[in-house]
Amino acid sequence: MENVLVAGANGTTGKQIVKLLSETQYFKPVAMVRKKEQMDQFESKGISTVLGDLEQDVSHAFKNVDKVIFAAGSGGENVIGVDQEGAKRLIDASKNANINKFVMLSSMGADAPEKADQLQDYLKAKHNADEHLKSSGLNYTIVRPGTLNNNNATNHIQLKEKLSQSGEISRADVAQTLVRVLNDDTANKVSFEILNGDTLIGKALEGFSEK
Repeated sequence: MENVLVAGANGTTGKQIVKLLSETQYFKPVAMVRKKEQMDQFESKGISTVLGDLEQDVSHAFKNVDKVIFAAGSGGENVIGVDQEGAKRLIDASKNANINKFVMLSSMGADAPEKADQLQDYLKAKHNADEHLKSSGLNYTIVRPGTLNNNNATNHIQLKEKLSQSGEISRADVAQTLVRVLNDDTANKVSFEILNGDTLIGKALEGFSEK
């Protein structure tokens, strides 16, 4: 089993990612949280947990870690410190630790933040983090969902390098997509957008996977 460090494990999407990972036979989650009081919810379920603040050095969190999912976010409160520089810090630490794959939860619009009507600062921060990952030399997947909602999983999405419309997608389906792309033969060194759709997640990813 491969150990997957989940940055932002205490977030709404992060918690779902950790739960999915803990139910797979291939991966074991390592929940990275910022505060000591956030550890018990994971440790009480037997999930490995590590304290790590993305605004500081996080290299200590990489002991026996094979892959990384970045699902952290400042909720608009500190987009430079967390969404941009925190992501970069995690990418650099991943490189130093020879991580096999880095999965980035990004956002639709991060490829061209200057075209956005709103959230421009946030999208610019995500853009800079994505570009840093692309040039890091790491194996990566960048997943760019539309607006997140808390609906139940449908296990279906629409997926393209660039979708022609905006829309919504459930955090549950995003979490499933992020976990799926951890596989070695799936979506390496690519970025794509996802929304609610009619195609099974595994099927939608086939076009980005090595046969």
